[in-house]
Amino acid sequence: MDWGNWWNVLWYTIVVFAFIAYLIVLFMVLTDLFRDRKLATGWKCVWIFFLVVFPYLTAFVYIIARGPGMAERSAAAQHAADAQAREYIREAAGTATPADQIATAKALLDAGTITEDEFAAIKAKALA
Repeated sequence: MDWGNWWNVLWYTIVVFAFIAYLIVLFMVLTDLFRDRKLATGWKCVWIFFLVVFPYLTAFVYIIARGPGMAERSAAAQHAADAQAREYIREAAGTATPADQIATAKALLDAGTITEDEFAAIKAKALA
């Protein structure tokens, strides 16, 4: 490549940009294909075959034909991941309300596991 000519540099930049943009679109289409549970496996294979044979044309057709569904599946996946993260945080944090902490401490006091002083300390900490 002749780097001395400004037009060659511009053309090379455009080609690299188009290739990277295509890779991003390709990965989005492939992710959506494997995320879609309603689409039969045979149709997934057909889409992948055409993505290999006619890459740009197939990617554009896929986005036009299945674009709204792509957005819905992506939003649903993001919502599921968010719910899973919140559930994990909730489980890892344990009981957070002071009433739950005092009830647990009272059950331990009634069982004889902790003393009255320890119960009072837990209750004071929960109410603080």
